[in-house]
Amino acid sequence: MSRYIVLFCVILIDGTKPVGATRPGDFIIGGVFPIHQDVQSNSSIFPPQMQNCVSFDKGVFTTAIAMINAIDTMNRLPALREVGMTLGYRIYDSCSDVSISLRVTADFTGQGDCSEGTNATSQPVLAVVGAQHSEMSIAIARQLMLKSIPQISYASTAAILSDKARFPSFMRTVPNDNYQTAAMVQLLSDNKWSWVGILTTDGDYGRSVKDSFVSQASEMGICVSFRETFPESLTNPQLFLSVSAAARTIRSSRRVKVIVSFVKPIHMIYLTKELRRQTLKDGQSLETMRRIWLASDIWATTSSLSKHMKLEEVGHVVGFTFKRGDMESFNRYLSMLLTTGYDSPVTNPFLDEFYAELNASQSIKDATTLAHAKESLQEHIHAEKVFSVEMAVSAITHAVVSICRLRNCKRNGTVLPWEVLNTLQTQWFPMGEKNYSFDKNGDINLNYDITLWRTEKGNVYIHDIVAEYSTLNHSLVYTSNRARKQLTDLSRIVSKCSDTCQPGQSKKVALGQHTCCYECINCTENYFSNDTDSVKCMRCGSNMEWSPEGSSRCLRKTLNFFSWRDGFAVVLLVLAAVGILLVLLIAALFLHQRHTPVVRAGGGPLCQVILLSLVGSFTSATMFVGPTTVRQCEARQVLFGISFTLCVSCILVKSLKILLAFQVNPRLQRALRQLYRPYVIVAVCVALQVIACTCWLVLRSPFYHVVMYPTTMLAECHEGSYLLFGVMLGYIAVLALVCFACAYKGRKLPQKYNEAKFITFSMLLYLISWLIFVPVYVTTSGIYVPAVEMVVILISNYGVLSCHFFPKCYVILFKRDQNTATAFKKNVYEYSRRNLDSVSVSDTTLPGERLARPYIISVPSLNGKFTGSIRATKASISSISVSINSDVAVRQCHRRRTSI
Repeated sequence: MSRYIVLFCVILIDGTKPVGATRPGDFIIGGVFPIHQDVQSNSSIFPPQMQNCVSFDKGVFTTAIAMINAIDTMNRLPALREVGMTLGYRIYDSCSDVSISLRVTADFTGQGDCSEGTNATSQPVLAVVGAQHSEMSIAIARQLMLKSIPQISYASTAAILSDKARFPSFMRTVPNDNYQTAAMVQLLSDNKWSWVGILTTDGDYGRSVKDSFVSQASEMGICVSFRETFPESLTNPQLFLSVSAAARTIRSSRRVKVIVSFVKPIHMIYLTKELRRQTLKDGQSLETMRRIWLASDIWATTSSLSKHMKLEEVGHVVGFTFKRGDMESFNRYLSMLLTTGYDSPVTNPFLDEFYAELNASQSIKDATTLAHAKESLQEHIHAEKVFSVEMAVSAITHAVVSICRLRNCKRNGTVLPWEVLNTLQTQWFPMGEKNYSFDKNGDINLNYDITLWRTEKGNVYIHDIVAEYSTLNHSLVYTSNRARKQLTDLSRIVSKCSDTCQPGQSKKVALGQHTCCYECINCTENYFSNDTDSVKCMRCGSNMEWSPEGSSRCLRKTLNFFSWRDGFAVVLLVLAAVGILLVLLIAALFLHQRHTPVVRAGGGPLCQVILLSLVGSFTSATMFVGPTTVRQCEARQVLFGISFTLCVSCILVKSLKILLAFQVNPRLQRALRQLYRPYVIVAVCVALQVIACTCWLVLRSPFYHVVMYPTTMLAECHEGSYLLFGVMLGYIAVLALVCFACAYKGRKLPQKYNEAKFITFSMLLYLISWLIFVPVYVTTSGIYVPAVEMVVILISNYGVLSCHFFPKCYVILFKRDQNTATAFKKNVYEYSRRNLDSVSVSDTTLPGERLARPYIISVPSLNGKFTGSIRATKASISSISVSINSDVAVRQCHRRRTSI
């Protein structure tokens, strides 16, 4: 049993030696553990002496025992026996104080003596395991590097210790704090916790970890609301003042629901008690102090905290811990040590104090006391620290074995510390079933375990691992779907300075404020944001898109045009369709009645040409409705221009007949008769319009055009050249004006066959409608611009139908007795008699005047062709006959002379 029992000694030389435990060996490994959490303040510093340590920490005590067990285990290692070497140790208590840590380091690098009767040697240490806190490790590393003594920490995580230029002999078996803070920031980012508080201590470690966390958090858009710092020393008189101030800050920061803590366990105990006291003092519910606590490795697995931190009061605790190993060997050693007891005559100060904590004397070790001791220590085991200590001892042991295999260490003298340091930096070493090595920074970057504290039947369980943070991939890996749900369920708790900006809004940060504190401003028109908490609104990417104010996406602008589904368009299309149907019916009726006097007097074949042109005009009107294309833009205007020009040209021919029939000037009448060629006139008039339209299409034709509005697009036809468009319409207007002038003279022809009056009215209607069209077309915008021209076209077409064809259709269908040659002649005779009476009246008013001036009377037939003329004077006129067709009234007068 003696080979497993620790040999403790009290080093009290001149009152300046630290308290520690040693065991002799060929090679000594030093150990530094904060078995006490603080030192008792002493106002006198002269003469130099050791300060009394206070607050015995059972958890660290078990970690120190883990080092003893690891060394004993290595001494049984076959490889170490092969080289004939044994390991010893000197383990000291740093009391969580830098000055004592420096005294410990001086003993490692100088000559250490134990009291008389011990087996301690004065040889220097080969390597050092420790310290736990980064503050102590930094101080120790500065001294050890002077003699190149390797130092392997099992818990110091400050990132500064990875700087090999400043700490060349420092190594550690845990990741540095940059990985821990990165894991915390990743968890905060995943759960959208952007407004957090941070608790640290006032030492080098606290400043280092705070800087690391704040730097990484700011890169992820996470802001730190407050930073509370606690004194490193637990005996500092400012401790409780800082705890009280931190509690007030936490309670006043109601929007901060997540707090990141890098303080010691005792700090957390004090803080939770103070939070509870202040909450009850203000008469508030304990639920108001609930937060999510992100616990660093310092206190995440401290079992004693579970007795002071009730989760129903403090909220949720998410711990970040180091990897754990197999605890079977350590638990067996601990049970053996406590169950067997300590039979050595050498005093064991640590074990004595431990039993004193149990209110039992060391000399009394009954079964109850030993069971109580075992239970108490097992409650305070930090499995991850035990694993890290065992890994450090294993690394040192295999480095010594590697050196001693190359030479006889006993014969050639001792192994130097710098040789061990060099081997540690370059060699792999086994641990369990895996091999490990230190990287160039002296770190072993194992992954972090993430634990979630839970309460079950009044007991707090702190070791439930829910995820793992990979230091290589920088990502969280959940252990199971249930664990994922447990951790992600916390995301329902909102920790933000400002409310979440919804899609369609952007964040506006006031000058001088945290970037996490902002107002939510709606995106302006034509800007959008499609994510929550957008930093800025994005502009819609195309002029074919738009967005209203506060929009989360861009909408495609509605393409508007004069649609088939528009009610007004339907009415106009129906009118156009009815017009085409009427034209076809009238054409069929006139073709069937082509030999009747009404049809022959109305122009005969020209009627069919007019009807054909009206079909084209009505068809062009339908092209103003529906989706617009380039060809449609060109076709609709050209089709209307040519077809209606054809229509007006035919009407012009009929109007010229009237002018020719009533022209009394013989010379002018002869000239007009020579020029009167109906089909040539029609062809020339249409040809001129064709030329004008061709020039229009060639020079600057109509084209498809999209007009952009804020929320819509208007598809329309741009007329290309409005000048040529005006030329086309103006040309038709000139023809219509000529028709109107010619037909106006024949407005007093017989009522039943007075087509001159209808020509006058139809052309007047056309001219008025198109005169109104020009200002309306110019001032109108939007989808109903095509409707304006469409209405005018329909008015013009129906004007021609109503004035030229409906009266004739009425006669053909309902007055058939008037559609005969006899009725036609009778109507001419009555008209001739009335005109004869008017001439007789005129003669009586001019007695004695000789009617020497002749009348040249054109005599047409019913088919509209002129058959001849009669030259007569008033004295010789014996009769008057008038032949009338739909376009011209021809008066034929025969006056009989008493003698020829």
